[in-house]
Amino acid sequence: MGGDYGCGVVIEGVKKALENERTLTGVYLVGEEKAVRAAMDQVKLRDPRVHVVHASEVLGMNEKPVEGLRRKRDCSILKAVELVKEGICEAVISPGNTGGVVAASAIKLRPLPGVDRPAIATVIPSLNHYFVLLDSGANLDCKPINLVQYAIMGAVYAREILGYQNPRVGLLNVGTEDVKGTALLQEAFQLCKQTKLNFIGNVEGHDLFANRVDVVVCDGFVGNVVLKTCESLATGILTWLRHELSVNPKRMIGALLVRGALRALRRRMDPEAYGGAPLLGLNGNVMIMHGASKAKAMMNALRVTVETLRTRVNHLIAAEIQEAAERLAAVRKSAATPVYA
Repeated sequence: MGGDYGCGVVIEGVKKALENERTLTGVYLVGEEKAVRAAMDQVKLRDPRVHVVHASEVLGMNEKPVEGLRRKRDCSILKAVELVKEGICEAVISPGNTGGVVAASAIKLRPLPGVDRPAIATVIPSLNHYFVLLDSGANLDCKPINLVQYAIMGAVYAREILGYQNPRVGLLNVGTEDVKGTALLQEAFQLCKQTKLNFIGNVEGHDLFANRVDVVVCDGFVGNVVLKTCESLATGILTWLRHELSVNPKRMIGALLVRGALRALRRRMDPEAYGGAPLLGLNGNVMIMHGASKAKAMMNALRVTVETLRTRVNHLIAAEIQEAAERLAAVRKSAATPVYA
């Protein structure tokens, strides 16, 4: 209910997903029932796997998440997350207020054992490659251990969903040397070195699209700026190309010759092809979508969520977080043990 285009595009995407994904046993549409059913009629969604759950309130995009959730106990975001908490559903997908989804999920579902804070993991394309960026906006202020946990969660996701056998993990920084960056990054660097991760050290902005790293780790403030800059640049490049290729007849003929390549580029740079970004590290599966998402994005968000459920990503994250915690504790204990000659 909280997306930019209302529930109609969400329901259209659900219809397409149900047509393509026969393993889906149920989809619960949470929102104002009258509006939801009207949209279902409009797109002719009559699948018996669809259930409607009425929510009388909506958390708006401009509302402060925690305050809004306290005031609106019957809002669609809260009710959707509660379906996962109660075991009725296995995952929640929302294009609504991102802060509201993060807050409701963290409060209701609670983090996995050993995880301090969840993180948004966004898959970003480059030439013949994809990398995972996290955190993309869930936590603006972080501690070093949070970044280590993000690195582990991102590595699990890259391995299980993107198929990278030994994902290369890097800390986003202003230089590659271990003494560069803030105290937060310097300490996180040393902690990451002590884990079993394939940690390649610090990476810079120009490394992201050069196939040098598979998992890029940063706090939510930096990650959100990087994500939105990438999205804006992708849109800008396509707009510039359209303009430059239409300024005179000669260029328009050239555009016809390369139109196949341009279409492939547009498909690869289309954020709706990836559906959304999972909120990793919780006792439940949460997929966060852009507020401007349309039907194609919802269809793909459902596809990626089903794939995430199949691979049991949360189970693997919990196991590897626990293993890393034990390893770091052993290193600390070893460093603190006095040596007598």
